[in-house]
Amino acid sequence: MFESRSKVGQSARWQMPAETAPHAAAWMAWPSGSYTLGDTVEEADEARSTWAAVANAIVEFEPVHMLVPASEREQAARFLDPRVTVHEQPLDDAWYRDIGPTFVVGTEGGTGGGGRRLGAVNWVFNGWGQQDWATWEYDAVASLVATEVSGAERIDSSLVNEGGGIHTDGAGTFLVTETVQLDPGRNPDWTKDEVEAELARTVGARKVIWLPCGLTRDSERFGTRGHVDIVATFADRGVVLVHDQRDPAHPDHEISRELIELLEAEQDADGKPLRVVRLPAPAVLQDEEGWVDYSYVNHFVCNGAVIACSFGDPVDEEALAVLADAYPGRRIVPVDARPIFARGGGIHCITQQQPAL
Repeated sequence: MFESRSKVGQSARWQMPAETAPHAAAWMAWPSGSYTLGDTVEEADEARSTWAAVANAIVEFEPVHMLVPASEREQAARFLDPRVTVHEQPLDDAWYRDIGPTFVVGTEGGTGGGGRRLGAVNWVFNGWGQQDWATWEYDAVASLVATEVSGAERIDSSLVNEGGGIHTDGAGTFLVTETVQLDPGRNPDWTKDEVEAELARTVGARKVIWLPCGLTRDSERFGTRGHVDIVATFADRGVVLVHDQRDPAHPDHEISRELIELLEAEQDADGKPLRVVRLPAPAVLQDEEGWVDYSYVNHFVCNGAVIACSFGDPVDEEALAVLADAYPGRRIVPVDARPIFARGGGIHCITQQQPAL
């Protein structure tokens, strides 16, 4: 039923580091879209305060850059720590993991006398597969801000992809989902071989593990059609954290079971077995919209810390303990992520790391 494919060839020019590698900075985008801000002043301030809570937590550990539309400069100043660097930029939405570049580091295939250099992969962004509720006039070019400010070499790709659609161990092993990279609304004519070749060229993929799908709610109308960063992530080389929905009443219970079985049978790019760590799902199963996709997997690893999703849930303490074991030596900093999930994502979805050289 499931399939993984391997491509081991010449050394890649570019390599995407693991999120756990040292960062030069983190990048975010300020909420400004109509559905993100909501219909009332209270809803708008809930979004602003939550995005700011994430930025203000990160800036204690590393520099933070925030894209902010001109119309929101005054509001952003109300909520953001003054250490956050603001860049004025029009935006459609606030998910910089998806609309920002994927940063990579030059390897032995690069130029410049063997020195390390920063690259920024600019994927094609089309509103998560041309969703009828999405707009992307400004988001389609928002990646250029981080590319230019960071001084990275621009690497253009013709693949429709988002940062939330890939995870890596930093050594060439990548997790993706069939429902994203092979989505007819994104890449209707691409094969698995072609996707893998492009990932090898741009981010240094040597082994691509194809997961069949994401979580149930994320696969519905207002979701991403299955981003991997809400179901599985690498905590270390060979160590994968996987969303574990333990309640059979939730449709993600079966999805979790299948993904865990798949990953427990997998190997990394060097042929070593993966160790799968189950990260429990919150106890709450539904909200007013239906089955929730609350996930502790959707955290952000920064220098010396993990900015973790909390949900005011009985499972919070257990999940944060799992994260503490998975990331020894890092502080676990919980932020209530319910307002972000109510708008379609989580902490990882609104952040993007720029690796240190």
